[in-house]
Amino acid sequence: MAHEIKIWQVDSFAKEAFKGNPAAVCVLREELSDALMQNIAIENNLSETAFILMRDGKAPLLRWFTPMFEIDLCGHATLAAAHIYLSELEQSADEVEFDTKFVGPLKVVKKAGSNTDNYVMNFPSRAGDEVGVEEIPAFVLDALSTKKPVEARQSRDLMLVYECEDDIRAIDPDFQTLAQYKDFIIVTAPSDDPQYDFVSRFFCADDGIAEDPVTGSAHCTLAPYWAQRSGKKKMLAHQISKRGGVLDIEIIDGDRVLIGGDAVTVLEGIFKI
Repeated sequence: MAHEIKIWQVDSFAKEAFKGNPAAVCVLREELSDALMQNIAIENNLSETAFILMRDGKAPLLRWFTPMFEIDLCGHATLAAAHIYLSELEQSADEVEFDTKFVGPLKVVKKAGSNTDNYVMNFPSRAGDEVGVEEIPAFVLDALSTKKPVEARQSRDLMLVYECEDDIRAIDPDFQTLAQYKDFIIVTAPSDDPQYDFVSRFFCADDGIAEDPVTGSAHCTLAPYWAQRSGKKKMLAHQISKRGGVLDIEIIDGDRVLIGGDAVTVLEGIFKI
């Protein structure tokens, strides 16, 4: 039997189209096989496709697929999913709590009094462990830059800390070489612009995307590091990819991170399979 699945495309961490990070959102009224969801993600060819499974008497289940595999946590696609849920499915609500497969419940609240569609996500902190820069494979560092990072942390992602924003902007990765490395890579430094506390970029060479425009989940690792370094609990982050994006960050309860941003719907349709 053919499926007709409602699908939207949302630019997350953006106030206008063609900014931030695009994600597809599919709303399911019945379960689909993992293989079918993976094929839909391949067809969409975006960094992530979010699937919201509506369930009677239960919280909606949220899952995320890249074109290569299911991922454990995705920030911009969670923001996109919450935007669609609250603007299209439950317009009278101002918050949603999703169940997830890997990281437990994720709550997203629509910011009160916002002139745009601004949301705050409650994510787990992933501070990671300190790693000696000399322990990082040389081919990884050489594929990123002639400059060497001054610090490193390892969580789900490898986070490399550089001296200044210019170091981050100058990185021109050899993605063919980086594809040999198993982990996603965050590069970060203090911001030159006093409006922001820090800048970052995010590389995922082995999942078909190369550089992710704006990465909410990376800030689960960035936030605790920069909070400790700056002494601040509230920060403003700037991901300086080509599309770029701004994220409001707040550390709460020691092990949670609030990640806020805007979202805009740019496409709506029906997936026929």
